[in-house]
Amino acid sequence: MRKFKITVKVLLFLLVGGFFHYVLPQHDIVRVTSTEVIRADFNWYNRLFYAQADSGNAELTTRDIRLIYTEKKKTWLLGFVPRDATEIMVYRNEDTGWIWPPYFKFDSSDLQAEAAALASRGGEQWAVITHYGWRIKFMSVYPNAVGIRAVDSPDVIIIPWFNIFFFIFLFIAWRFIVAMWRQFRERSVDPLLEDAGEVWDKVDDHADAASEKARGIWGRFMAWLATWRKK
Repeated sequence: MRKFKITVKVLLFLLVGGFFHYVLPQHDIVRVTSTEVIRADFNWYNRLFYAQADSGNAELTTRDIRLIYTEKKKTWLLGFVPRDATEIMVYRNEDTGWIWPPYFKFDSSDLQAEAAALASRGGEQWAVITHYGWRIKFMSVYPNAVGIRAVDSPDVIIIPWFNIFFFIFLFIAWRFIVAMWRQFRERSVDPLLEDAGEVWDKVDDHADAASEKARGIWGRFMAWLATWRKK
């Protein structure tokens, strides 16, 4: 039973951690090499990882997807420790609109123009691209770019302030909910349980008394039968 509880907790931690890692914004230091628009036919297994068509357009099973091709600087520890090596990374660029995740992105065309302007500099301009999501190659899934800005060098340090404040807020909210639950339990649940326990004790006492009385009646009846046997 203990191993089962540990397994459930680990799976729950991985599920929640994976959810936040997918949804929360991440920052990559890149050099934009080119941009492209491709036609994408969605399947049941990768449709979940795409947001929606551009605002004002109809949602279809197939549509054009804007892509941004980059050379990304590798990092350690989820982007906190930079490395000298680079790798290829492809981002998609589509609106999120008013739906999930709540980035309220409506300017995909402008973002594509900014990426194309950076690519026109021959790949010499470094930039910070903000995105969410994962790159899953065998499913043709790309992280969605939500912002891009030029930087002077690839050694710039990006501090994820939003994520830091988000987890601080999440921790405070969790402690607040726990405190509210404890207060509610002390004021409402525990007294009800105590009253229920007292009622149950009274029922037990009555049951014991009835049992003793029944045993007394049965004992007198058996004694009366014994007097007839003697006769």
